[in-house]
Amino acid sequence: MKVRKQILYVMLLAELLLSACCAQSLTPRAYLITPLHSNAVIVSWSYYNGDIDFNGALPVSEATGAYNISILSLYHAFGIFGRSANVVASLPYAVGTFQGIFATNEQNIYRSGLADSSYRFSVNLKGGPAMPVQQFVKWKQKVLIGTSLRVIAPTGQYDPTKLINWGANRWAFKPELGYSQSFGHWVVDGYAGVWFFTTNNDFWSRNSYYAGTRSQSQSPIGAFEGHVIYDFTKRGLWASLDGNFWLGGTTTIAGVENSLTRQANSRLGATVAIPFTRHQSVKMSYSAGTYNEYGGDYQNVSLAWQYSWLGKPQ
Repeated sequence: MKVRKQILYVMLLAELLLSACCAQSLTPRAYLITPLHSNAVIVSWSYYNGDIDFNGALPVSEATGAYNISILSLYHAFGIFGRSANVVASLPYAVGTFQGIFATNEQNIYRSGLADSSYRFSVNLKGGPAMPVQQFVKWKQKVLIGTSLRVIAPTGQYDPTKLINWGANRWAFKPELGYSQSFGHWVVDGYAGVWFFTTNNDFWSRNSYYAGTRSQSQSPIGAFEGHVIYDFTKRGLWASLDGNFWLGGTTTIAGVENSLTRQANSRLGATVAIPFTRHQSVKMSYSAGTYNEYGGDYQNVSLAWQYSWLGKPQ
């Protein structure tokens, strides 16, 4: 019985890791309009550190996690049917440790490797036509409405014989609707989306605990996000207050649903972007959990460097 409870503890920890990176993001200006043929390379680093709340699922104390994620992203803007659109591809690498005490036994886990790659396509529906740079410099934002689809592909490090992996061995999809409105120097953003997940059909299988294969699935997660932004200058210096809330994500393993894994969590934070040359800028952010029903209650510090340029029309 003691061994089975320890195994269950680690399984719950694995469930937390699968959904943490998806739902906790805070991204101000996600529907920003840029000129046609805009390009950017972004290198970012994020550090997460905090407690893990099991919501009474197990008598586990002092459960904590600390991990960092480095991400290389490529951005390109183009036009579709006269509307502004863009695509972003991201490749992350993660390193982290997780630990907790079950009864008197301490559990420690360390992982380092590629996490699942991410791809986002966004298109403006109202307020942002596809514009060459000559027209863009005269344009002023009013009301923007956009939509996007983010896809996370199962390209990360994954070993089905091990329970904890940076890769999830499944696809994840997030359709989202975004709203942004400018009031002089102030901008208000709001997004609403839903995460959908395919099934991992080879979850913690073919090892000394389970000789065959088994599946893991997760119910959708509703994700809501808001930002209040202040533009200091036209050159790209801005700051924002950020917040989000996500709900859902109950997991099922081998056909058995664990209702205690349902999430209802939120975060608050702040972001500042500082340009320092014509083509380069840095962005810094901090966020922390404000309400946490189940999952990682992390503090997060992020730093990103961006190099942007305008490509030539074809």
